[in-house]
Amino acid sequence: MNNPLNEQAPEQAPGKHVIYVADPMCSWCWGFSPVINALSERVRGRASLSVVVGGLRPGTTEVMDRSMKGSIRHHWEQVNQASGQPFAFGLFDRDNFVYDTEPACRAVVTVRTLNPDAVLPMFEALHRAFYVENRDITTTGELAAAARSVGVDGDAFAEAFPSEEMIDRTKDDFRLSRKLGVTGFPTVVVRDESGYAFLTVGYQPFEALEQLLEPWLDT
Repeated sequence: MNNPLNEQAPEQAPGKHVIYVADPMCSWCWGFSPVINALSERVRGRASLSVVVGGLRPGTTEVMDRSMKGSIRHHWEQVNQASGQPFAFGLFDRDNFVYDTEPACRAVVTVRTLNPDAVLPMFEALHRAFYVENRDITTTGELAAAARSVGVDGDAFAEAFPSEEMIDRTKDDFRLSRKLGVTGFPTVVVRDESGYAFLTVGYQPFEALEQLLEPWLDT
């Protein structure tokens, strides 16, 4: 099994490591986007950071019905109120949208493989395309456009994205998320020589996490 942590932190040895587990089509992860960006800057040079896609609704095949639209819209409104992140709601006017998060997760894994430094920008690009511009990021064209927008070669992405390797690597991420005990997104896990611990399970503002993060970084 491919280990996403090995991809980004080959040493897997002593030292501090932060693992961000999220989904590009998770509204609370969009709310958390400024927080993970601030956290990434704060740990730079003090701990390594890996991004793992958790798989919110991978493999969904049913069309989003009225009840599901109402539930999801309510979540989006809650995230907007809690985080201040912008949302548009044109998605709910569509009659045939299938909320399958596997393609977007696989796009993140593909970008992480091609250019690890672009993985957080890719997350943000997908979030913005989906939540602010209401683009259908279950489609290959929109995913490729997002990859190009963060500096990934379009031809390389187009070749890698549909491959069995990327499909398998994405499944490996989903398995790792479960192995870490993640039950919701966003989740931030920290690891050091004493083992693993949750920094947060769910959305929190950076100011709240900072109070836990700094003592851990300083030990």
